[in-house]
Amino acid sequence: MNLALVHSRARTGVRAPAVRVEVHLGGGLPSMSIVGLPEAAVREAKDRVRAAIQCAQLEFPARRITVNLAPADLPKGGGRFDLPIALGILAASGQVPLEALNEYEFLGELGLTGQLREVDGVLPAALAAADAGRKLIIPAGNGAEAALVGRAEVQVARTLLEVCAMLSTGASLPAPVAPPPVRLPGPDLRDVRGQLHARRALEVAAAGGHHLLLIGPPGCGKSLLAARLPGLLPEASEEEALESAAITSISGRGLDPANWRARPFRSPHHTASAVALVGGGADPRPGEISLAHHGVLFLDELPEWERRALEVLREPLESGVVTVSRAARSAEFPARFQLVAAMNPCPCGWAGDPSGRCQCSPDVVRRYRGRVSGPLLDRIDLHVEVPRLPPAELRPDAPEGEPSDIVRARVLQARALQDARAGKPNARLGQAETSVTCRLSNPDHALLEHAVEQLQLSARSMHRIVRVARTIADLADSPHIRTPHLTEAIGYRRMDRGVALEPA
Repeated sequence: MNLALVHSRARTGVRAPAVRVEVHLGGGLPSMSIVGLPEAAVREAKDRVRAAIQCAQLEFPARRITVNLAPADLPKGGGRFDLPIALGILAASGQVPLEALNEYEFLGELGLTGQLREVDGVLPAALAAADAGRKLIIPAGNGAEAALVGRAEVQVARTLLEVCAMLSTGASLPAPVAPPPVRLPGPDLRDVRGQLHARRALEVAAAGGHHLLLIGPPGCGKSLLAARLPGLLPEASEEEALESAAITSISGRGLDPANWRARPFRSPHHTASAVALVGGGADPRPGEISLAHHGVLFLDELPEWERRALEVLREPLESGVVTVSRAARSAEFPARFQLVAAMNPCPCGWAGDPSGRCQCSPDVVRRYRGRVSGPLLDRIDLHVEVPRLPPAELRPDAPEGEPSDIVRARVLQARALQDARAGKPNARLGQAETSVTCRLSNPDHALLEHAVEQLQLSARSMHRIVRVARTIADLADSPHIRTPHLTEAIGYRRMDRGVALEPA
């Protein structure tokens, strides 16, 4: 038999589409060609494969070898196809039994000595192989990552020779073992002194999955508060954790299998570009908003960000998905993150401070505020002032704040009510779901309409106020939204009033 078929997986965004590696040995002068839209790293596989087969004391056939990676219109990149190409050559030349290849999928880069080197994007491939009902053979270095998929049947090998021996004898390769999960202690909310209003807003944001904007002078604790939000959120489900881990797996940044259940917290610098935020490149990779999927994205110094970079957040904030389109291809990445942003009230940072040290004119303050567009602010549910604390509240013997564990217990109770009611956090309710689950009394409707008129709010802001009020009611274990819940929610639209940015 001069033809062999080997199953493998490509990487396209967070998907791992199936690739059939077809190897044909024909007559003519010895040569090897790879077709099927291979990139440079795949075309160079012929030299790695030849050396690996010869170093394993196997015969590299002196034939005209044609390798087809199907489907032909799917771009293939990286060294992940080295192992299936080598096995296809060995099977077509009769050195490995053909029938043994049918139940397996193979991934792995080959060293010149035949050693298997790890590749990226193994976690999506393990999920796809499990859905296809095949076993997956991967390098030992990827074993811990693939073992996170409990329903996948994965085996690991260190060399090409080990894989050939397994196929020839029928003996199984060792299965990878996932490392025990490690819950690293995160920052505790008790470290935040004072700031009762901001702490309350952080609890509301965690309970309903709402986006949050913190406004205050330098050093008042905005970054301190933002870093403690992940510790208040419910633990990620296995499905959510696998989605986040799959994005990290394809990003090239490396995945820590022991800490894969932790919700991500991403804090890019304000000099990051739009591509760094949403992802991109010739071979599209996920950006910061996708790496924060099912976690928290913290943007400090919000007005200092490039305007174009901020505007790309608008669609993902609504849809939870970002599509990176290029001339040759496009990729879709999930981006269901919770945004926490922080900014100073003016360029010097001291507008509204009782010390009166701010010298910024109203025009300067308005221009500074104008760096953040209204449509983006409209999508942020909670706008909260974080004032400068008096020195007495910062003394070592000053009372500590409420610890994260106690606050998190209230958050979990509120999330349980939302899951039972709609199966999702309040921040993700659609317009129809909001109308059903966030009913207001007639006097409260009149109060909300008056606030919308006075603050000149959009319909989007109006619905977000109602959803925040529903979260506040859930924290109070109230089946209905009461007037205090609604007034508190309206009070969180500080940027709509313009009060926070008025100079002293």
